[in-house]
Amino acid sequence: MLRHLYRCALRLHPPGFRKRFGAEMLSIFDQSKEKRASLRLLLDVATSLSRQWLLRSEFWGETPAAPAPQPALDGVPSFCTIDSFHPSPAAFVPALVLSLAIFSLTGVAIKHSWIHVLRIRIPEAQLETPQWIPETTAAPEVGLSGSGQESPALASSESTAALVSPPTAETPKESQSASNPQNPQRRAQSLSNSAKQSATAIAESKTQPETTAGSSTVSGSPAAVSAHNWKLDAAEQLLVIDGAIQNLQKYYVDPSAAQRIAAVLLAHKEHSDYSAITDRQVFADLLTRQIDAAGRDKYIVVVNTTSTVPDRPALPFSEEVARYHKQMAESNCTFEKVQILPHNIGYLKFNSFPDVSVCGEVAAAAMKKLNATDALIFDLRDNLGGNARMVAFLATYLFDQPTHLNDFYNRGDNNRFESWTLAPVPGNRLTDKPAFVLTSASTFSAAEAFAYDLKMLKRVTLVGETTSGRGHMGAPHSIDDHFMIRIPGILVTNPISKTNWEGKGVEPDVKVNAADALATAEKLALVRLRNK
Repeated sequence: MLRHLYRCALRLHPPGFRKRFGAEMLSIFDQSKEKRASLRLLLDVATSLSRQWLLRSEFWGETPAAPAPQPALDGVPSFCTIDSFHPSPAAFVPALVLSLAIFSLTGVAIKHSWIHVLRIRIPEAQLETPQWIPETTAAPEVGLSGSGQESPALASSESTAALVSPPTAETPKESQSASNPQNPQRRAQSLSNSAKQSATAIAESKTQPETTAGSSTVSGSPAAVSAHNWKLDAAEQLLVIDGAIQNLQKYYVDPSAAQRIAAVLLAHKEHSDYSAITDRQVFADLLTRQIDAAGRDKYIVVVNTTSTVPDRPALPFSEEVARYHKQMAESNCTFEKVQILPHNIGYLKFNSFPDVSVCGEVAAAAMKKLNATDALIFDLRDNLGGNARMVAFLATYLFDQPTHLNDFYNRGDNNRFESWTLAPVPGNRLTDKPAFVLTSASTFSAAEAFAYDLKMLKRVTLVGETTSGRGHMGAPHSIDDHFMIRIPGILVTNPISKTNWEGKGVEPDVKVNAADALATAEKLALVRLRNK
């Protein structure tokens, strides 16, 4: 039956085509033994039918006999010219229709690809880090990293849900600072002095926000100092209190806590508790303490600054971007150690989650070096957080399919978006290997997100100390020319626990001193490998 159909399809071909290829094609069909092969040949001849009639006009009539090749003289090279193919004018119309159809189908396929079906979203908001913030600007925001750094290479609007695909370069509103040089194996140089100073300031602000978080980094010029010490009058006091309340009610992740804080501040205002204060810094510190007492959130900070802080900060200047790139290059993107320990245990120590667009190649090179190991240890004991996209990028190596990590809710824009790992990495062999994450009390923000998400997914074992407990993303909001308020405005929620680590920290599975965490993790990995 199939042979009859095949012969009928051949008969429908142009005469010239049948004369030249008909016998050969029928012979090939007769040699096919399996039914599946015969069906493929039948489909091929059906496809060939339209192609020969539309595009190969030379076969529409009887094909002239090919001229006999001229024998080459001995020792003399000869050349044979193959006639070029010239499609008929009538072929351009179906070719145009076919091209448009393919283009349209490609667009539909992209629109409904697996990225959109799974709603894979990686928030592009930066987890702050300290390096690139200029000294003359307002104090850096305290976001998911807590280190004050915002990568200048990636900036997005707070209202924009950043996707896994390349993000749009819009301005950051709520930033989540969540980190290629050629040799990922070398020990990274220590971070720049400014980065170390910012990290120290962050650690101090977490324990004593009332004394360290209320002032911004300002220029040391006499003009700046005199402006910083201008007297505070009653009218500005009222403006700052009302501005702080309005910003809290609009942006703070907990609306009920925002109302509670507002009630406390209004009560103090009605009782004239601020009337005797004329120093701006004292006033900012007092408001910060009162807000913390009412809302139990030490990351809401009123800041006295000499620089106006716009609600939509401008994109970083080119020199700031260059400075960030330089610092990442000098510190090997904060990837400090990539080693293979005894018993083929991989060890990766990195001290931030830098911008993927700047440091993605460094991270990929580090993971490639550890690809053949039998177990893996991530050392986050000194990690101050960074970029949420780097969290997803590194977590991708531990899964064989896109995996949901976090949900984000931006209260100011009433916008929700998700964080997923990326598509599986080709050639990756780490998806089923035992993995361990080392933590300490200094592990902060995006580093906590990495540990918490993988713990909830039961993909890693946490070893060390309870982390610092920074789970919300924050940004500064201007009140007037001299005051701003930093507010956690994006709520991070784990899809499994339906909560996060804010205020509590991430509890390790095996609790030991941070100094003993690596040795403990090595022992645990060895036991796991022996029991396999």
